[in-house]
Amino acid sequence: MTRPAGVSRRALDWLGWVANPAAAGAAFTVLCLGIVTWLPALAAVGFALNRWRTDGDTRCFTGVFVGWRKYWRQLLPHSVLMTIAAVIAASNLSFLSGRSGPLVLTLFMIHVGLIAAAVTYHLALAVVAGRNSSGSAADWRRTAFRLAFTSVPRGTALLGAAVAAPVFSLVVPAGPMLLGTTVPVLVGLLVADHS
Repeated sequence: MTRPAGVSRRALDWLGWVANPAAAGAAFTVLCLGIVTWLPALAAVGFALNRWRTDGDTRCFTGVFVGWRKYWRQLLPHSVLMTIAAVIAASNLSFLSGRSGPLVLTLFMIHVGLIAAAVTYHLALAVVAGRNSSGSAADWRRTAFRLAFTSVPRGTALLGAAVAAPVFSLVVPAGPMLLGTTVPVLVGLLVADHS
């Protein structure tokens, strides 16, 4: 009798590793309807997933909204500026992709490198803010920079998760929308635990 109960409990625990990030991803999607609200929403995902991992709080969907209230004032200005920078970078990449030559290739690769660095840094920022919700934005930025760029394995893990999660979640219906951002945050939280 105890063996089947233990197996079913273990199966439910494993399902939680999909269901809870998916629930946080659904809340993230709702909050990102404002387009420039992506960074506070990502930090709120970090907050909800960190509470789930450390305290066992399975209310990840509502936890993202609770976290949103903690982060939107501090991170929204940064999010607006980075959204404008992303639009400029995308238009530059679009312009450069239609050209050829060594200078164009160099500028194209510089843009790709800057985008990769920005993705890594902002994922680390969301992780750091999620782990320390009572901190200040300046503390989050300093700690995120250290998390993202002072160790090659950590930075590579963050960037790899940010790139791979949307691709591998394509097998799940609406996977990139639900898991494409939450899995990298979850990986970031695990990486931060070991740093």
